[in-house]
Amino acid sequence: MKNGTYPYYEMPEIKTLRELVEYGKKKRGDEPFLFNSNNESISSKDFADFNRELGTFIINKGLNKANIGIIGENTGEWCIAFFSIINSGNTVVPLDRNLKKEEIIELIERCSCKAIFYSQKDKKIIEDLKKDIQCYPLSDIYKYREEGSKSIAEGDDSYDRLIIDKDDLATIVFTSGTSGVMKGVMLSHYNLMSDAVSCCKHVVEHDTQIFLPLHHTFPWAGAMFAVILCGGTAHFSSNMRRLLKDLQDNHPQNLSAVPMMVEMMYNGIWASARKNKQERKLKFALKLSRFLMKLGIDKRREIFKEIHDNFGGNLEVIICGGATLDKKIENDLYDLGIHVLVGYGITECSPVVAVNRPHDYRFGSVGKILPCNKVKIKDPDKDGIGEILVSGTNVMKGYYKDPESTAEVFEGEWFKTGDYGKIDKDGFLYITGRKKNLIILSNGENVSPEGIEIELMRLPYVKEVVVYEENGDIVGEFYLDEENYSEARTMLKNDVEFYNRSVQYYRKLGRIKIRNIPFEKTTTMKIKRYLINNDNKDQ
Repeated sequence: MKNGTYPYYEMPEIKTLRELVEYGKKKRGDEPFLFNSNNESISSKDFADFNRELGTFIINKGLNKANIGIIGENTGEWCIAFFSIINSGNTVVPLDRNLKKEEIIELIERCSCKAIFYSQKDKKIIEDLKKDIQCYPLSDIYKYREEGSKSIAEGDDSYDRLIIDKDDLATIVFTSGTSGVMKGVMLSHYNLMSDAVSCCKHVVEHDTQIFLPLHHTFPWAGAMFAVILCGGTAHFSSNMRRLLKDLQDNHPQNLSAVPMMVEMMYNGIWASARKNKQERKLKFALKLSRFLMKLGIDKRREIFKEIHDNFGGNLEVIICGGATLDKKIENDLYDLGIHVLVGYGITECSPVVAVNRPHDYRFGSVGKILPCNKVKIKDPDKDGIGEILVSGTNVMKGYYKDPESTAEVFEGEWFKTGDYGKIDKDGFLYITGRKKNLIILSNGENVSPEGIEIELMRLPYVKEVVVYEENGDIVGEFYLDEENYSEARTMLKNDVEFYNRSVQYYRKLGRIKIRNIPFEKTTTMKIKRYLINNDNKDQ
């Protein structure tokens, strides 16, 4: 672990997404920026020109300060449409294509969208929209670009004359719904840009693989905006199941991921070692790597070349956020030569609040606070733990058409995140749990289930676990890997008894339940706790 002095990377003062695109054009010119669905590269200059021409087309369709939806799988075309909608003076409404059709239509109508860009795979949703909504296939944006280019050649300068203010609304992002309630988070140009610029002052990135769904803000700050600011190219994974192949084909330096995906990658390394009877060899190699690192000798990419080749050969950094990650996984992946930089964010904060830096990090923490915002801990207990409050230029304008919910989450300038945490003496932030998940026992003891879940997830046959309170008991509900561990249920019973003997009385599991199917999740792989079926079989 390296702390203290660390690089601070100079970044321009960028206040709007229009300025961001122009910066990329000036800074990188003909260098590749992204790859489209045909795996053709588009340079930063061509991307800026595309924005101008597609933006002109959008303006000429009478779309002025309108809400415009976008729905589709991860592609370069999605990214182009996203920027062009915003930079033509409109507000983009990214939609989760994995929601039910009725839910998607309800969101489109709730936002009074005047138009929508969509992929052919989502055409059935479009067929049920109101007739006055303009619908544009993402596959046709090249044709729309030509129309815009022709208009510009004929003297149309509407895009160039358009003045975009940093406080203009850029996007309405609907939260993922882990609690069952979806709110439209309103983010301005400056909300997004101040956050992205702050991130890139401390974490330099290069080629990236974007596989998290683009309707969420995390892959924007962690990848899409960062590539323009820092350089490199963006590759898009349209399907999470293709991630490993995409890594091998595109050889990225970094990717953004949620903890469940990092856990899957980590568990996959050990599963492969066990399958090939190389587990002891891998453990020895880790010990050797750690010994050499203590001597200042870094041979990780040579010792673990086979593992690195499996991930494309160049993967150095994983930006991780969205939930708590076991610090043992952070440690082990670092020893393997992949640095997981865990951060903390929330959609309402554009989204990044804090992040570990390559040369200033602490395993188990979510890093130090970004300069675009301030954090304070409300009503800390004896251990310094309390609710995390955030104030800064990255904090949202409010919830769309929901002043009551907006008022509920603000204390003056401070946004109440609903997350519990603490800040250590060196300025590192730690997340201890979610306020709404907190278990309050009859004796008044407060228990964060997330800490218990991390400990139980270390059992190799446990695929998923959620801890909650039911009828006064702390319940652990498990989904087990019974395919590879036929005695998993018996093992679990024994291991839970051992766990209960080793922890404080208020952290003991009173009951366990075993599921036959995985927990239902959001598209960013977060478990929807509110849907947990409490009628599963008791063990």
